[in-house]
Amino acid sequence: MDVTRKTTIGLRLQRYSFIIMFLGAIGLLAWLSTQYVLQADWTAGNRNSLSTDSERLLDSLKEPVVITSFARENEALRTQVRGLVARYQRHKPDITLEFINPDKEPERVRELGVTMDGELRVTYQGRSERVQELSEQAITNALLRTARQGERWISFLSGHGERDPNGQANHDLGNFGAELGRKGLKVQTLNLSQNPQIPDNTSLLVIASPRTDLLPGEIDIVRQYLDQGGNLLWLTDPAEHGGMDQIAEYLGLSFLPGIIVDATTQLFGIQNPDFVLVPEYPSHPVTRELRAMTLFPHTEALEWDRREGWEGQPLLSSQSRAWTETGPMAGDISYDTGSDERAGPLDIAFAFTRPHDNADEANAESSVSREQRVIVTGDGDFISNAYLGNGANLDLGLNIMSWLSNDDNFIAIRATSAPDQSLNLSGTAQAVIGLGFLFAVPLGLLGSGVFIWLRRRKR
Repeated sequence: MDVTRKTTIGLRLQRYSFIIMFLGAIGLLAWLSTQYVLQADWTAGNRNSLSTDSERLLDSLKEPVVITSFARENEALRTQVRGLVARYQRHKPDITLEFINPDKEPERVRELGVTMDGELRVTYQGRSERVQELSEQAITNALLRTARQGERWISFLSGHGERDPNGQANHDLGNFGAELGRKGLKVQTLNLSQNPQIPDNTSLLVIASPRTDLLPGEIDIVRQYLDQGGNLLWLTDPAEHGGMDQIAEYLGLSFLPGIIVDATTQLFGIQNPDFVLVPEYPSHPVTRELRAMTLFPHTEALEWDRREGWEGQPLLSSQSRAWTETGPMAGDISYDTGSDERAGPLDIAFAFTRPHDNADEANAESSVSREQRVIVTGDGDFISNAYLGNGANLDLGLNIMSWLSNDDNFIAIRATSAPDQSLNLSGTAQAVIGLGFLFAVPLGLLGSGVFIWLRRRKR
């Protein structure tokens, strides 16, 4: 082709047109990137995406959510908070994130009880929850608690020496009662001798280790409450059943004589022989998220004989090294073969359910609300002020209350886990890697150096 002035101008115009169009396309893509967001999570286990449970919860929240972060001018910390909250904002755009420097607003920090840098405050419909752990599980659980609909009244029976949900003595449940209040549950005491009926707003009746027997009329009231589909938590102690043998028979429960002795506790430095450790749990909504051991001081073993209409399963069991000690708890204590003592594993708590048609109108459409629930434990000390802080006792107690109140969604939500967080190598692989880097690689480098040196020397 002959190159003329005309063809040269044409080629230049084509070149300039291409550059202009190319730059225009880049500018258009840049503008589109500000208008639309497209993200893909390619990590194993989708660790940078919300779990299905979290997304389902956000779909149920109809009102805006405000998340306040009390973080100092630490860009690394604030970036971490923004990244975590952004996952929620992508699914629910009306979530607002605010930052407050605690050094500039000390009075507000003191009023809200903020104790750590980076603490979050999740607010929904006027209710708020503190979050001290930057994780999806912590934020989602806080949203669950603020989204709790309606009032859940928990009535603690009183008048028979029961553990007081507001008391501060070691055997009382004051600390646990305060935790229930922080979770949005209402706590009240109920003396049947003063008010011989269980209030209609009671979602759960708690009988916490009565020291004197209930009167026959009170037993009838409790029995009628169960007949009408009421939920019950019965905390017993060895040989202290409050005269409620009729209720035990109603459920098909019996109590084995003696106190459970767990030889495993000595491995953890616990010298008291009647302490029981529970490190493993069955598949049940109450225990599905428990990862730590629970401790039960001075407990008795339970047995269940199936009753028509009730479905039951052991909720907590001792280990195989435990047994029921019927002798004095002093001196050399050992299992007596051939006696009435029973060897472990032993059941120390049962969970019962049965279908019930008298669901309240607010929950009439919920299949869960049509299920009556009862839990009986052979120990009431595990949520007392003296032992609430041991292991996962607090988490277990809160999960029991949520499940018995038909609030399954408020039992700790499962966080998304990644399958590649740990690398497990066989002994052979570890030996190959260790010997390779300690000996093979250095010797190889040394040998190559000697070889090159010898070749150069021969030249």
